[in-house]
Amino acid sequence: MSLMLSVMAAGGVSATKTPVDYVNPYIGNISHLLMPTFPTVHLPNGMMRVYPVRGAYTDSRINGLPLIVVNHRECQAFNLSATQSLGADSELPYSIVTDYDNETITPYSYATDIDGQNIRAEYTPSRHSAVYRLTPDQEKDDMTLILNARNGEMKIDGRSISGHQYTWGGVRIYIYAEVDRVPSAAGVLSGGKMSASNEGKGDEACVVMTFDPTLPVEVRYGVSYIDAEQARKNMELEVGHSGFNDVMKQARKAWNDELGKIIVEGGSEADKEVFYTALYRCYERPVDLAEYGRYLNPADRRVYAGEHHYTDDWLWDTYRATHPLRILLSESQEADMLNSLIDYARRSEQQWLPTFPAVSGDSHRMNCNHGVAAIADAVAKGVEGVDIAAGYKYGKAAVDDKTLAPWRNGKAGYLNRFYREHGYIPALHPGEKEYLDEVDGWEKRQAVAVTLGTAYDDWCLSVIAGHLGLDADSAYYAARSQNYRKLFNPATSFFHPKDSAGNFIEPFDYKFSGGIGARDYYDENNGWTYRWDCQHDIPGLIGLMGGNEQFIANLDDTFNEWLGKNKYEFYSVLPDQTGNVGQFTMGNEPSMHIPYLYNYAGAPWRTQRRVRQLIRQWFRPDVMGMPGDEDGGGLSSFVVFSMMGFYPVTGSGVYSVGTPFFTKVRLRMENGKELVIEAPGSSDECKYIGGATIDGRTLDSPWFTHEEIRNGAKIKLKMSRRHTDWGCKQ
Repeated sequence: MSLMLSVMAAGGVSATKTPVDYVNPYIGNISHLLMPTFPTVHLPNGMMRVYPVRGAYTDSRINGLPLIVVNHRECQAFNLSATQSLGADSELPYSIVTDYDNETITPYSYATDIDGQNIRAEYTPSRHSAVYRLTPDQEKDDMTLILNARNGEMKIDGRSISGHQYTWGGVRIYIYAEVDRVPSAAGVLSGGKMSASNEGKGDEACVVMTFDPTLPVEVRYGVSYIDAEQARKNMELEVGHSGFNDVMKQARKAWNDELGKIIVEGGSEADKEVFYTALYRCYERPVDLAEYGRYLNPADRRVYAGEHHYTDDWLWDTYRATHPLRILLSESQEADMLNSLIDYARRSEQQWLPTFPAVSGDSHRMNCNHGVAAIADAVAKGVEGVDIAAGYKYGKAAVDDKTLAPWRNGKAGYLNRFYREHGYIPALHPGEKEYLDEVDGWEKRQAVAVTLGTAYDDWCLSVIAGHLGLDADSAYYAARSQNYRKLFNPATSFFHPKDSAGNFIEPFDYKFSGGIGARDYYDENNGWTYRWDCQHDIPGLIGLMGGNEQFIANLDDTFNEWLGKNKYEFYSVLPDQTGNVGQFTMGNEPSMHIPYLYNYAGAPWRTQRRVRQLIRQWFRPDVMGMPGDEDGGGLSSFVVFSMMGFYPVTGSGVYSVGTPFFTKVRLRMENGKELVIEAPGSSDECKYIGGATIDGRTLDSPWFTHEEIRNGAKIKLKMSRRHTDWGCKQ
């Protein structure tokens, strides 16, 4: 399949763009409230990734040049500074904070003028290595490079540099670098003095090299979590014999190969920019730590033989749509990612499936154990190569043997026992002091969120157990998955916290009760969001609410209910609940499935209208075009699926139909088959579906299954300017 997209450029001149040309890494770099996106440069799921060393997009200065990001948005290792402004008597700095100008970033390159230092810096990555090209002003003084390990050890030998640094959580990362020119002077700065032995240890140990300004200098380097020799091998295998332009060409091709798995036609240029940027962000994490047949397992910090080990995966966010997207694009890679979770559990002390695995280990963030959801989704879709039996063993242990208290890594205690006996997490009354040591003082019990999330995890365990033929286990967890009903308040149609005696907490405000982030009872979002948090049994929820008509009315209320306070007051309590449309929050992952719920109640045209509105309102090709924390594809995967015209129901093997933003989508799966979605005339004005076929067969419901498309399929949609009754009969 050709990766080339023909478009009409300004003035009617024909131009040719590839998928990666549509990616704008700056989208969302200014946040609406909390964390922005980062303009990350890397190969798809590659271990080597960087973004500029600055506090925010709006900062006018950078602190040197980046060499590798360890944990997403939390930790960078090493630092490279370049300057032409040091005089002969200047005191050498460890790194240089400087203005920058004329910055350009693509998924495969970073370039900036180091303003005031008279140097143009250009960067391009491979999987475990990268190249910097530093071009000095020939009219200025010699160029000095400073490569800093911050906390570790650095050595220099002629044109080569080696060393290591201790990073987040005490992880040691190694570096090996070579410059393509012999420096006129070189040494190691350690403890504020130049070392006589060309090596230094401790804080801010760094190599200093000086070059005459007549030619650019290329710095090739490799990194490793294994040892210094492996860092050297990584560099030599990937970039050691290639010039900067060749490495960048290879990196660009790698991105087009991945992004080109989905080709879209029609739609605006802005739509394509939003779509392909969202797809690019789905490849930022997890990263593959394998280094040519070996990898460091973060669980026990030991090195094992193996071709893949993926980590830095925030599962609370990514199980919803990022992992399902991976199944469509590369089943084998998704199998490797799931086996990495299982491998982590196998090597860990507790042998629990991780929740937030990273290079530094499992940080046990957020709540519940949604790794089981990603495994259940693979089971439902027939993904081969996953060790399902081991995944069930470690997933079951995570749900039953680890404390259900959020952000904790302890053994099961009171909360687990209470959940097993009563089917819900007991909440405290306002002002009641926490008496359980297992509960984090800031994150609180999150009683409703944990009850609903664990009921969903129980359902996922029942799916996996059923696949394994463990009928008794499957029935047991299926029964437990109905625990969400225990907190449903029929008087209000909300999920409402109960105390240990089984009484609803009163008085109660579904918007603001629960403190900062509503964490006493919910998590990051209020009761209006968690009103819909039983993804595994929406028909059951419809029944609890009194049927389709009332369910639809409640959904409509979610999008129309006012904040309840002025914005500054609302967000001072609920800072994560951004991207609001009424009480619906587009900026946080627990809301992503909500606009698709109309499909369950016989009103799919409402889903079609609402999804189109949400994309238009909150996802734009500008620096504020992301409504909330992106979280490694967690939010971007909603954009990718929704703009293609459907959305996954994780763990079920079913996709819910929305509205396509393009007249044609071609998704090439790993088996070489294509899912083709044709929607002639699709536009903002013509967004409703009036009829549909799948492989020539009439599709009269707003659903299709993975089984129907996994070997290729053609879905044809008849678009309409007015909403129709298509899909309304359930």
